[in-house]
Amino acid sequence: MDTPRPWPRRAALGALGAALAAPRARAQGAFPSRPIRLVVTFPPGGSSDVIGRILAPRVEARLGQPLVIDNRPGAGGNIGMDAVAKAAPDGHTLGVGAAGALAVNPSLYPSMPYDVARDLAPVTLLAGIPFVLVASPRLGLRTLPDLLAAARARPGALTVAHGGNGTAMHLSTELLNQMAGLRTEGVPFRGSAPALTAAVAGQTDLAMVDLTSVSGLAGTDQVALLGVTTARRIAGLPEVPSFAEAGVPGYESIGWFGLVAPARTPPAAVAALNAAFTAALREPETVSRLEAIGILAQPGTTEEFAAFIRDETAKWAGVIRAAGTKVE
Repeated sequence: MDTPRPWPRRAALGALGAALAAPRARAQGAFPSRPIRLVVTFPPGGSSDVIGRILAPRVEARLGQPLVIDNRPGAGGNIGMDAVAKAAPDGHTLGVGAAGALAVNPSLYPSMPYDVARDLAPVTLLAGIPFVLVASPRLGLRTLPDLLAAARARPGALTVAHGGNGTAMHLSTELLNQMAGLRTEGVPFRGSAPALTAAVAGQTDLAMVDLTSVSGLAGTDQVALLGVTTARRIAGLPEVPSFAEAGVPGYESIGWFGLVAPARTPPAAVAALNAAFTAALREPETVSRLEAIGILAQPGTTEEFAAFIRDETAKWAGVIRAAGTKVE
């Protein structure tokens, strides 16, 4: 019987060299290979910025690279999202975008510097912020049914402060008008806090504001909390009914933030990013820190987020068209 011949020495050394080089090659090609830039489309201190900074150390621990926050505010989030859309599609540039930049602005602005479906890759939904409709104490209304009756009795008479034309708070008000058959007068302010101040001071009858702004006012006589915009009551305001529960069936609206990458980012990088961010969002400490400032963690799959963006885009396009809202 023939005895098997040993490999030639050169072949053996070559095989050994390849085996030793393979881990090095994998390490060099591993993702991420350098710090990740996280573009936030609002100024420091805003909700999206806070979300990014709460998540950063938890994501860094999982990916082994630092996350560098890059605030790029302006044009309702379009400036920051455009920077993400035009970045190299290697997974090392990400964007935290709100509903405006990812679903609303295409229907608001006459032209857009990027196309959400073509130029961006969804990674995961990050978080949501419910809105609350509050009534000025001078109005003398304590429940949403009372408000609906008063608004229908005096079409166009009641004023509603909100965080600015085209914002989620503004569009949530328009959605209420359309679904409940109301006509109210919107009064834009630069954000939720000044809108709430206007209602507290009696400068407007009502205000549509985010949960963060009113979390300390429950049970006081400064304003009446009439309803929350989520489909069901929320843990942070258990005594306040949802709009759907209190007289507007099917109503639901939240402000939300999601994570995107440039289109054509490798699927393996997108999967790694989704895994790291969703795991961070599910940590009990993350959940409690976000809830303490009125933000609800909402991790999910890439596919779920892509479908959510499509649904939100269609929903708000209809509301904007019916309201005739535009931003120049």
